[in-house]
Amino acid sequence: MSNNIKIISLGGVREMGKNMYLVEVDDMIYILDCGVVYPPEEMLGIDIMIPDFTYLEENKDRIAGIFLTHGHADAIGALAYLLKEIPIPVFGTELTIELAKIQAKKIGLKNYQDFHIIDADNEIDFGDVVVKFFRTTHSVPDSVGIDLVTKEGSIVYTGDFKFDMTVRPEYATDFNRITEISKNGVFALLSDSTQAEAQFENESEVMIANGLISEMRRADGRVIMAAVANNLQRLQQIFDAAKAVGRHVFLMNDDVEEIIDVAIRLGKLDIASSDLIKKLKDMDKFADNEVVILETGKTGEPLFTLQKMAMNHRFPVTIQDGDHIIIATSPSIDMETVVADTKNKVYQAGGTVVELTEEYKSSGHASPKDLQMLLQLLKPKYFIPISGEYRLMHAHADLAIQTGFPAENIFLLDKGDVLKEEKGQMRLSDRVHAGNVLIDGSGVGDIGNIVLRDRRILSEDGIFVVVLTISRRLGKILSGPEIISRGFVYMKASEELLEETKSLVTDVVNDNLSGKDFEWSKLKGDIREKLSKKLFEETSRRPMILPVIMEASNYQPKKRK
Repeated sequence: MSNNIKIISLGGVREMGKNMYLVEVDDMIYILDCGVVYPPEEMLGIDIMIPDFTYLEENKDRIAGIFLTHGHADAIGALAYLLKEIPIPVFGTELTIELAKIQAKKIGLKNYQDFHIIDADNEIDFGDVVVKFFRTTHSVPDSVGIDLVTKEGSIVYTGDFKFDMTVRPEYATDFNRITEISKNGVFALLSDSTQAEAQFENESEVMIANGLISEMRRADGRVIMAAVANNLQRLQQIFDAAKAVGRHVFLMNDDVEEIIDVAIRLGKLDIASSDLIKKLKDMDKFADNEVVILETGKTGEPLFTLQKMAMNHRFPVTIQDGDHIIIATSPSIDMETVVADTKNKVYQAGGTVVELTEEYKSSGHASPKDLQMLLQLLKPKYFIPISGEYRLMHAHADLAIQTGFPAENIFLLDKGDVLKEEKGQMRLSDRVHAGNVLIDGSGVGDIGNIVLRDRRILSEDGIFVVVLTISRRLGKILSGPEIISRGFVYMKASEELLEETKSLVTDVVNDNLSGKDFEWSKLKGDIREKLSKKLFEETSRRPMILPVIMEASNYQPKKRK
């Protein structure tokens, strides 16, 4: 008897990050990853975006568990937010679980117990489904793909991966397991599309490691490395290169220290204590050509920190003449202007810059040939490109068609789409609730489009505050109006405009006080409307207008002596 199968994406499709996929087999739900995505610049103040968990909350009694592929934020960043709402078992490799615990502690989930460490040889039997794993190559060790074995065949989720025969053993892909999965039959493949449009094949990690050594050797002064904190493969290469050329490494970021401590404890990083500079003041003990400054953060953060180092002379470490900066991150396309601006500021500060991914073509994700190779190895019946914007998923679909894969068996999902198996065939059916939940500080989901619109207005046109006190009993203004402007006009240079706005507000208030049916909402609305029209006519800008009106209901005029 066959299984009833559904495949649903709550994130990770038509976007870069926020991977979260559901596989429903009969009555059980298997969650694959639970990541975040970092917002575009126009979403002012938003820290991260996570998937909407509404569908899972409505079906929490059917969840078998959540299965993690690796320890990056796009796979584990939203996990703690989910566990706060729904306590469920979590399965992942040792390093992945430890990194997930670090993320959980940051948002106050410190004592969660239902974590289960697996390795690539483990099998978890849920009856109708057996969950298996296979080692994959990515920029963090302990990465795995997931194989859900059903009566229809395997449903394989790659996570982030690439193929590289030169990596260290702890990063190596298990091709034997991939071959075994193929022999048993693959019903559906969910595969990483991040580099489906790449015009180059990835350089081997050996070439990257040698390139880092060459870059450090040709630097006469300090080397400043900008890297993502949880790219442990790159961090290991940086430490190895520094050791090879006789340099010592100073860690600028507390977060990377915590990640490195965990990785060293688990044997995933090999760093001698003597290779580290423990304190900022200790850098003075070494010549400039003996120092590597490692500056890390989340995606994009290292670039913004480099800008501060180039421009802020009070920053703990500043860029100086002779510094050689190596950008070891892989910024997304929408960060191109940030990269260019960062380079410009570094050169102005006296440094030089090299982008590692430009000089040595490399990514932690599969190249087009890798993607086609995986399809040929697994030979799935159905193919679902994931982990990428729509154009990347479409490019991945084209790569599959080039190998002879039938186009009608390829599905480009949107968030909330339900891909359902009926009589042995997969078809798009209904939809479930899905979308983005915005995280702003400790606020989860309390920021919506209206708040973002207000923030955008404030950032572009500023705020215009009108303050006055009235007495409805006396029917007049007791004090004000006073004008406060921030980010709109320079008040000392706009005295004429401010006097005209005060006169306009006075007329509006008096008209409302003299009317028979006074309403606070109408008074404030009239002030906003009249002021908005006036200010736009004079300045072609629309600041946020905020009337602050107080009422002195017990006002008594002073008696003259």
